[in-house]
Amino acid sequence: MANQSKKTWIVLAIALLLILIGDLLASCTQTDFGNVQVKDIRFVGTSSTDEVNNVVMSALLYVPKTATAATPAPGILAIHGYINSRETQDGFAIEFARRGYVVLAMDQTGHGYSGPPAFANGFGGPDGLKYLASLDIVDKNNIGLEGHSMGGSAVATAADAYPDLYKAMVLEGSSTAPAPAGDANFPKNLGVVFGLWEEFSGSMWGADIPRNIVSTDQLKEQFGTDKDVVVGQLYGSIEKGTARELWMPQNIHPGDHFSTAAIGDAIYWFQQTLKGGNSLPPANQIWYWKEIGNLIALIGMILLLFPVGGLLLQTKFFKGLAEATPEPKTVKGIGWWIGAILLIAIPVVTYFPFTDFGLTLNFTSAIFPQIITNQIMVWVLMNAAISIVLFVLWHFIFNRKANAGNYGLAWGTKLEWGKIGKALLLAIVVAFVGYLTLVLSGLLFNVDYRIWVFAVKPMSILQFRMFLCYLIPFIIFFLVLATVLQGELRPFRKNGQAFGLCGETWINIALLVIGFVGLILYQYIPLIAGGTLAITNAGPILFGIIAFQFLPIMTIAALVYTYFFRKTGHVYTGAFLIAILIVWIVVASEATHFAI
Repeated sequence: MANQSKKTWIVLAIALLLILIGDLLASCTQTDFGNVQVKDIRFVGTSSTDEVNNVVMSALLYVPKTATAATPAPGILAIHGYINSRETQDGFAIEFARRGYVVLAMDQTGHGYSGPPAFANGFGGPDGLKYLASLDIVDKNNIGLEGHSMGGSAVATAADAYPDLYKAMVLEGSSTAPAPAGDANFPKNLGVVFGLWEEFSGSMWGADIPRNIVSTDQLKEQFGTDKDVVVGQLYGSIEKGTARELWMPQNIHPGDHFSTAAIGDAIYWFQQTLKGGNSLPPANQIWYWKEIGNLIALIGMILLLFPVGGLLLQTKFFKGLAEATPEPKTVKGIGWWIGAILLIAIPVVTYFPFTDFGLTLNFTSAIFPQIITNQIMVWVLMNAAISIVLFVLWHFIFNRKANAGNYGLAWGTKLEWGKIGKALLLAIVVAFVGYLTLVLSGLLFNVDYRIWVFAVKPMSILQFRMFLCYLIPFIIFFLVLATVLQGELRPFRKNGQAFGLCGETWINIALLVIGFVGLILYQYIPLIAGGTLAITNAGPILFGIIAFQFLPIMTIAALVYTYFFRKTGHVYTGAFLIAILIVWIVVASEATHFAI
């Protein structure tokens, strides 16, 4: 026992060290080792009677040392896409700032820490441009606009609202809004970065196959030519504000954030169209070290959950939860494989239709104000219902000798509500410790935990309120999933011996993750092979991108489930903890569509 406790403390120290190392690396990278100051700011948005009044907007302001009131620097407004946040633009913002530009990377309305609802006030774009131009450290005659996906609509709206406040624009994985009446040259000096495997090529530029956008009337009209647009060729005049250029890196839609080519193209365009800054070559990039740092800290936080939980289970208050795993009464042989296939297949097969059904229900309200989270909630609850029916059938047909205790649901044959309450409290405390490290990382280093499209962010007060509303439905789902995973499908070797913790963990990861890997491959292989996505409806396109986030989410779920089931012999602590973690992550990352 003493040796085990020593190992737990060692793991705890390693987890904290990973968080510290990751935070330092991310912080040093985003500040260019002290050459750029990164400020977390808030400003009040529009007060127009035609829009939502006095919305508090959130942004990160990147200020190079060379930008002062005496020597104003060129500025760039960088805006993320739908259901992302300001930090998604880190790669662009870091590299722009390294080249002497003041960068305002803002949260769209209803995203991140900007006030809801989403889409209001021109997505926040006009307010962002107006605020950036108001800074005395910014050269008002040299402001660029950069937007990814729906952020392209935000910067186009800003350009339309304040045509004299910008000089150039870069659209990443986006297209322009309709030009203002009579202005064939809108927007000024436009660079278009559009991935060779872009999922939204049909809706954005009118070509189902991305590489064919060069032939569409929409793009040719934007570029002022009646011939196919040539990638990398300059059209129009920078001096006259009519310049156009197209680049098509080998990216999918969310890949623009993780691409030295896409970021390099944006750097190149602003170096050509804005005066000021420096001549640091576009290929000289360091932003990915922040991603690596964020990932190291993310791994540290997830790792931290296990020694914290293990140490708490040694305390007098929680010690009663630490029990041996129950006698197994699980499926074996071909039955196990059938159950495993169903567990893998049902969530994936139902993913698109059930999330679409969630959209048609349209129950967005002050209680459930996030459309995407609502769709996911409908999907998980319908999957929980299917799983309950199948589990009950399996129990009564094949496993009637088992009881709730064998499934990790009861203590013997009865529920002990006091222990279930303690399991919930344990999960809350463990999650709080992880959350505390995140808050401290933000306060001390101005960073959070993330990798690519997956982010772990602190919640605002409003988001915490939403978290409480969404928590119970997700607890139901994760309790059901834990029961199926640990009660019905707990794996055993052919000789009847249980797998070790490591082996069981890998099996559970495979059961929860492999289906989403298959879904992503099914969707994207045809696209990358030169065609279109396998399913091209709007909902599946968006939720196909969201599916990438389920790879880390389900990996974390498998780790938490397995560890805490082995520690407590019951499903409750793991299910409560993973529900808390996932609802926190989802609510803090998604858009809020209801003004509350």
